[in-house]
Amino acid sequence: MRSRNIWRSIAVFLIGGVLGTAAGLALGLFLFPFLFPPPPGMDVITAEDRETLVATGTFIHANPSDPIHYGEGKVSVYAGAVFLEPDFKVGPGPAYHVYLVPKPGIRASGDVTDTMFVDLGPLRAFTGSQRYPIPAGVDLAGYPSVVIWCEHFSVLISPADLTPATS
Repeated sequence: MRSRNIWRSIAVFLIGGVLGTAAGLALGLFLFPFLFPPPPGMDVITAEDRETLVATGTFIHANPSDPIHYGEGKVSVYAGAVFLEPDFKVGPGPAYHVYLVPKPGIRASGDVTDTMFVDLGPLRAFTGSQRYPIPAGVDLAGYPSVVIWCEHFSVLISPADLTPATS
């Protein structure tokens, strides 16, 4: 009888340890970007890019009732790159990416998941200027939106509607 209680105690201790470690790891992965954000972006746009401005936009807080997923600041799209301007800022989180989306007026996650977007790569900083090259062959006329997307949770963070540049 006493032997059974000892083994039961050991099993409870081991299961608790495994579950506690898993919960701590999950919480740590979620909180890491909040506690240790990457340094602000400080990319600059090249003179060559500046000559080929295609469109501009402003990131918005798509869902004001959601205090975690927000964005603000300007974005400029050039013939060869998307440039997040120095006033760019989003709420921190895991696995954010910059997408060109072939649909205007993006306001919900479903607006992105139903499209053939172009993934420009992972977001390198939650604030500051960043330059993302556009792959060759992408017709920018067919992409009226730039969005920040969380790949980990498939959530829209912040959309920007693009306005064509005037010549």
